[in-house]
Amino acid sequence: MTEVLLVRHGQSEWNAVGRWQGQADPPLTDLGRRQAAHAVAGVREAQVGAIVASHLQRAQETAAIINLGLNIGTVATEPDLCERDAGEWTGLTRVQIEQAWPGYLDRPNRGQEASHPNPAPPRRPPMWESDQALLQRVTSALANLYDRAPDDRILAITHGGVIYAIEQRLNGGFKPMANLMGRWVEVGSGGTLIALGKRVTLVDPDEITIPAGI
Repeated sequence: MTEVLLVRHGQSEWNAVGRWQGQADPPLTDLGRRQAAHAVAGVREAQVGAIVASHLQRAQETAAIINLGLNIGTVATEPDLCERDAGEWTGLTRVQIEQAWPGYLDRPNRGQEASHPNPAPPRRPPMWESDQALLQRVTSALANLYDRAPDDRILAITHGGVIYAIEQRLNGGFKPMANLMGRWVEVGSGGTLIALGKRVTLVDPDEITIPAGI
């Protein structure tokens, strides 16, 4: 079994202005870089043996800053850990999305998860990457991590949409995740998701940012 600490990257320029990123590639803000630097202490305590990151620069830069403080080795790149494709919503703010797709951002199922056995899925635009497609590629990435370190701990710098999908796949429900917050997950052979561990916060409490979208 491999223990993977999935961590959301630091604040990006689009996070700062409330634009949904999907697979667009904005860099970190200065705050995002400070968040990553602050995360070094928490990652050191986690005693990870390797660092991997999505290929998007907000994840790559976050991983590089953390690795600079730990000097674990070369940061590996796992493209399949990149953010969910947001389709037509890429680059839009919540206000713009609500204007063009009224009601689509409402998630009544969040409040019904505990009481309703089959809550209605949220509505999304046509080009939105499905949960099935997202989890299929993420499973492939996790399989690579298991093969790289079958009995170790790995830090994976990824994205909010990826972590949310894994949490919900393992019945973890939904709760907004801030930049430089993460979740431990146990992974088996072939990228099998075994169990969720605890959520962790690696950012300075005074610099917590919860982006409006993915």
